[in-house]
Amino acid sequence: MISATNHGTRANRVAEMRMAAARSGPRLLLPLLALMLLFAPASVAQQTARAKAIGQKLLCMCSCKQGLIACNHVGCTTSRAMLKEIDERVARGDSDDLILQSFVQEYGPTVLAEPPAKGFNWMAWVIPILAPLLALYIVWEMVRRWRRRAGLAPAGGPSVPAELLDRARHESQQESDE
Repeated sequence: MISATNHGTRANRVAEMRMAAARSGPRLLLPLLALMLLFAPASVAQQTARAKAIGQKLLCMCSCKQGLIACNHVGCTTSRAMLKEIDERVARGDSDDLILQSFVQEYGPTVLAEPPAKGFNWMAWVIPILAPLLALYIVWEMVRRWRRRAGLAPAGGPSVPAELLDRARHESQQESDE
């Protein structure tokens, strides 16, 4: 049986233990919080390089039209949800093409950062190369034709008889000799 004095000392010991725990709690809590903050971004961010590579092939659908990885809207829930879905599918072992196709089915072909090089979309790849080359060719031809025309154009003005030209040369020669 517990006596009153033992009960008081036991209560004192329990109270002392609680106070000691309360005093050391912040000391233990601070390193624990630091560890949680250190690893918290890793749990939110994409887990693998493969998931990042897939994310770079997609656009964020929050109307910013930036790359999914580069969406800079503060608190963008769309990019966060899309990145989370990519992470889950990569963890499940889905192929890259399957993941991309599922996003195309959900959001349409505008979700792709690069249009596929087939059908009408191949022009998005060809025109940036052909347009400057075609413009350069047109400028080249115009300059070539202008030069050809300049060489064939006759001198303008009234015709001067040869006798007058000889007389003018003779007079200028006499003036320069004096």
